[in-house]
Amino acid sequence: MLLASFAIPVGVAAEFESSPDLSATPRVDVDKPVELVPLSERDPRIHHLIPFQKLVDATPAGGTLKPKPGTYAGPVLVDKPIVIDGAGKVTIDGGDKGTVFVLKANSSTIRGLHLTGSGSHHDTDDACINVRGNNNYIESLVIDNCLFGIDLKQSSNNVIRNNQIRSKPLELGVRGDGIRLWYSMNNRIEGNRVVDSRDNVAWYSNGNVFYRNYGTRSRYSIHFMFANNNVVDSNNFYDNAVGVYLMYNENTVVRNNIFSHSNGATGMAIGFKEASAVQIENNEIIYCAIGIGSDLSPFQPGTTIQVKGNRFAYNGIAIAFNSDRDGHYFLKNIFEGNLTDVSVGGAGSAKRNVWRGNYWDDYQGFDRNNDGVGDTPYKLHAYADRIWMEVPHARFFKNAPLMEAIDFLERLAPFSDPELILHDDAPMFHLPRKARK
Repeated sequence: MLLASFAIPVGVAAEFESSPDLSATPRVDVDKPVELVPLSERDPRIHHLIPFQKLVDATPAGGTLKPKPGTYAGPVLVDKPIVIDGAGKVTIDGGDKGTVFVLKANSSTIRGLHLTGSGSHHDTDDACINVRGNNNYIESLVIDNCLFGIDLKQSSNNVIRNNQIRSKPLELGVRGDGIRLWYSMNNRIEGNRVVDSRDNVAWYSNGNVFYRNYGTRSRYSIHFMFANNNVVDSNNFYDNAVGVYLMYNENTVVRNNIFSHSNGATGMAIGFKEASAVQIENNEIIYCAIGIGSDLSPFQPGTTIQVKGNRFAYNGIAIAFNSDRDGHYFLKNIFEGNLTDVSVGGAGSAKRNVWRGNYWDDYQGFDRNNDGVGDTPYKLHAYADRIWMEVPHARFFKNAPLMEAIDFLERLAPFSDPELILHDDAPMFHLPRKARK
């Protein structure tokens, strides 16, 4: 299995190993078949080019195809196990109609091609390459001017590695997805660069690993829905509306990633929607509108969300809860330079969650015995700044001079008892050396 060498945390491993191997079950085609548009109906610019399909048809099953450098015409259908190696010198142009390349085979390798010129229709999911098989390698492709980039449906145990993907130059909402997994299990998505796409998605797809990818100027860096036992490790996500969003899923690990500049009205580095058993560890979350947003999570009874060893710096709101739901554990995180560290909607509080050993840049206690732990607990209260938490539309005025003045006066002489938002019994006193700039 492709993921055997990749360490899955103990908390996830037990359930992951006990889950059925869905990739070994018989394939049931619920996906509509891709209709490849004939060359004659594609843009005239490619009519004079050699059809790449002729080279594929001439290659026996199990053989290797190394085409001469140059530009060829699509569409292409590979329905037998072969190796295609373009060495970075071969372009296949789809002529701006339909899908460019379809891999409907197992145990094949597609490498070193430039795929370009798909159609622009969402109803037919026009893409640069459709993957409809298992145990394949898709690597070192350059994909541009395509609606969808790499589209996997009911395809498992594949490696998608070191590809460069860019959608068509359209408005954000009508672009296609850079990498899409649908009912696809145990794939490894590694070292890809996705720029100016819409989303990367994993829907109904379990046991996948997203490792060392780079994504920028898109909507969702990765959107999981009904997808369990996935790992997101060591990726860099910049200038996307949302980093990783976990919707209706369980047993996900998000660790060692950088989330930066997830801004805008819906900007968020990591979001939970009815998610359960999530581990968020050692991530750098900086300059985002919201660092972590939690909505009805953890959802399943008896599960928790572990947030440990992360750095939340210079965000609008570091942690935003939609309600006072418990089950979150915040351990040894760094909170520095955020406009608001923690907010809770609906006049609630986050004190039912566990907060321990975190660094708070506004902590006003001492460490007389030099053990690195504050002598007194850290307590976060809500004063006048509670107004915008209770009335979301008031957030527009959050840092207005009048609101700042009211907040200052209320802290000086409270009109009423302030609400306790959270309580950290053992706050970290010194900023860890690795976090200092």
